[in-house]
Amino acid sequence: MLIEGKDNIKATRKEVWAFLTDAESVSNCTPGIESMEILEPGKKFQAVGALRLGTIKVKFKSTIEWTELKEPDHAKMKMQGTAPGSSIDVGSEISLSDGPDGTTDLAWTADVRVVGTIASLAARLMKPVSAKMAGQFFSCLKKKIEA
Repeated sequence: MLIEGKDNIKATRKEVWAFLTDAESVSNCTPGIESMEILEPGKKFQAVGALRLGTIKVKFKSTIEWTELKEPDHAKMKMQGTAPGSSIDVGSEISLSDGPDGTTDLAWTADVRVVGTIASLAARLMKPVSAKMAGQFFSCLKKKIEA
């Protein structure tokens, strides 16, 4: 499942880049994150988070790794996670460009693949829940950066 979005943030590319590539900042804005541990500074971290799909709540343990960092324009990351009877793989990209009046235009994509029990039980809820979580994340990001 592919989800994507665009936004304009009232901050410089340098500020947006710094936020998006900092594991602590990202974890503070990611819905459902319960814990985060840095495995390799600036490269790899592990997170535990809960995901609710209707009446189903599942806890995933995930490893997130930056696979490409071209400061301050473009980044790619991959995430692999497991939960009882299920797994999730995500490939994501962000692109930053100069917007009007010193702002930053942000474009992002996430290719999400879920297999196992969760996929079979809650398949129709995956896209709307993923889009909602992405919206919550970017709303938090804007609030923190633009403050």
